[in-house]
Amino acid sequence: MRSTKHLTALLHTVLQELGLPWPEKTTIEPPKDKKFGDLAVNCALLLAKQVGKPPRTLAEEMAKALLGASADIAKAEVAGPGFVNITFTPQFWQANIVRTEEQGDAYGSSTLGKGKKMQVEFVSANPTGPLHVGHGRGAAVGDSMVRILRFSGYETQAEYYLNDAGNQMQTLGLSIWLRVQELVGNSTVPFPETCYQGEYITDIARGMLQENATLPTLPEAEGRQLCYETGLALILDGIKNDLKNFRVHHDVWFSELSLVANGEVERTLNAMKASGHVYEADGALWFRSSALGDDKDRVLRKSDGSLTYFASDIAYHANKYNRGFDAVIDVWGADHHGYIPRMRACIEALGRPAEAFDVILVQLVNLMREGKQVAMSTRAGEFETLEDVLKDVGVDAARFIFLSRKSDSKLDFDLDLVRQRTMDNPVYYVQYAHARVKAVLRRAAEQGIGTQASSSLALLQEEEALDLLRCLDRFPQVVQDAATGCAPHFISYYLMDLAGLLHKYYAVHQVVLAENLEQTAARLRLLQSVAQTVKNGLLLLGVEAPDSM
Repeated sequence: MRSTKHLTALLHTVLQELGLPWPEKTTIEPPKDKKFGDLAVNCALLLAKQVGKPPRTLAEEMAKALLGASADIAKAEVAGPGFVNITFTPQFWQANIVRTEEQGDAYGSSTLGKGKKMQVEFVSANPTGPLHVGHGRGAAVGDSMVRILRFSGYETQAEYYLNDAGNQMQTLGLSIWLRVQELVGNSTVPFPETCYQGEYITDIARGMLQENATLPTLPEAEGRQLCYETGLALILDGIKNDLKNFRVHHDVWFSELSLVANGEVERTLNAMKASGHVYEADGALWFRSSALGDDKDRVLRKSDGSLTYFASDIAYHANKYNRGFDAVIDVWGADHHGYIPRMRACIEALGRPAEAFDVILVQLVNLMREGKQVAMSTRAGEFETLEDVLKDVGVDAARFIFLSRKSDSKLDFDLDLVRQRTMDNPVYYVQYAHARVKAVLRRAAEQGIGTQASSSLALLQEEEALDLLRCLDRFPQVVQDAATGCAPHFISYYLMDLAGLLHKYYAVHQVVLAENLEQTAARLRLLQSVAQTVKNGLLLLGVEAPDSM
């Protein structure tokens, strides 16, 4: 935030002139009530004892020094036990319009992550069925995180970990094979509950029969393998198509099977054994994770010689770091919460610092229709696919709603609400802010009025205008906080605030004034800056900013 950075620099200068050190616990933040100013500083409270002065006395000295240090400060007042409240001049806030105009589509971007290579792995759904609405939330979170990191200067790669090895793949092959036999009348037993129940399994089986009528006569092992390979390919194509339609892109699709096939799992386990992090006991191979913060040690290879999922996960993360990433972010379902300590232990065992690994947890989505929750069960094949939701409400609505709450909190997705073109619909509320500005600009242009750069921004003195300008100032910091905090929802929260201030301004002030073209031009520039910021924020969420609605 430009205001915070500016005040921080001024404070450093003032404290140096007063012969005082910079307190480690200094806070510079907006007061709870804006009538007390734009920013509040607690330095005097922290330094009073060291200086031997009452906090308010020291605060008065600091306030006087700050007031004289910059023409940007309109007021510096002492409040409470010793806070200094700062109020900036309208001219200081008006300068945000020039910054927004100059930076355009880059407004809010930074070089925060310059020189750092990041990887975000997300969705990574088992290719055993179509993506459902829960996968959609994880896809929106991961893709938005990639956009935010890139906007913040990080070199960022988006990756999908393809779980194409293990029992679930064998179950997929078996499920299709049994449906094939069922379709030709060879099956006399009920379809197993442990198999995948969805209608898509039957559709795959039917399609395979149309391509190869002799399929049911193949030896079972050969038939199941063919069913697995065909099913995997078809389902994966469907997943990729759904993600493309959802504006989600992965740079890399990484195969779990490749880790096992090229011996990387064994090499990783041997390396960890050599470093003392892996040991053998009771005929099994164990990871000594309890020594690194986990609640107990974990099995990597069972006594029957089969590898656990965790063994592949360790090798996969070792592979990530070996590819040169400084840090990795995994997007997981909230049911994997208990998996985090053992993975953190794994990262430490691989010789990486704690900050080189982060996890974003994504909670369940409760899909609501006509006020009732839609029952969903993936195994039973009873769920709303992402494809169906997108057809129902559209990409913009789905992405914004998925990102409208903290990802590890449960989300009620009201299908009826997001179809409505009303201010109660948060997607419409924000997008309409952009469209509303564009409509005003078109009307002004029809009257021959433009956003002349020479217009006097000093005319923007109304409280509603200053509130908008203060909010514009927050955007770069919100983006940085979203990047460092792995929190895309910060962007949607901010956009709701900015849109609300825009709608309030529009309700109170007429923008196009035929009798005052100078005032009109200034207001048009303000609104154009708001629209630019809304557009930039929506882009980070993967949502379009329409010019008309």
